Amino acid sequence: MTYQIRPASPSDIATLMALRTEAEGWLSQKGTDQWSDPETGARAISKWRDAIDDGRTWVLTDGGGLVVGTVSRGPADMDFWDSSDHPESAFYLYKLMTSRAAAGSGIGSLVLDWAARVAALEGRKWVRIDCWRTNIKLQGYYEGLGFTHVRTEYRSHRKSGWLAQRPSSLILNDSALLPG
Repeated sequence: MTYQIRPASPSDIATLMALRTEAEGWLSQKGTDQWSDPETGARAISKWRDAIDDGRTWVLTDGGGLVVGTVSRGPADMDFWDSSDHPESAFYLYKLMTSRAAAGSGIGSLVLDWAARVAALEGRKWVRIDCWRTNIKLQGYYEGLGFTHVRTEYRSHRKSGWLAQRPSSLILNDSALLPG
């Protein structure tokens, strides 16, 4: 299957909200508390709209144009990363989600390669993520895709804090996401 990536538009917000709701339910069934604080209503929509308006959110589509995932980028989260991490040296990846219908198809790995390519084009050395400290399976998933655990930060007001990075030079797939 060939997948495409394109910038999200305001017309994608309902689909993005549905992906988030689906992810919350799936994560709960898997026994993790990740995203157990549902993002609903006007606040969630406002956050998506801001990310879309800033050009920081993309959607992934299958060959028929159906949205099968999303990813966002943003600045370094300074609750976790600090100046000694050289925040400018990295592409920070957030909200990587794929629909359950497309689960297991390798989209996540393709997105991480896409982020690595963008980071390299921007002259950045790393692709960085943070995920919930309690989601051991997700941490293992990222490590299996070339991420190295940097450290775990504990902030009382945050559930995230497991920090990892992989070199922007690391590309794991022969195929790539196509521009949509």
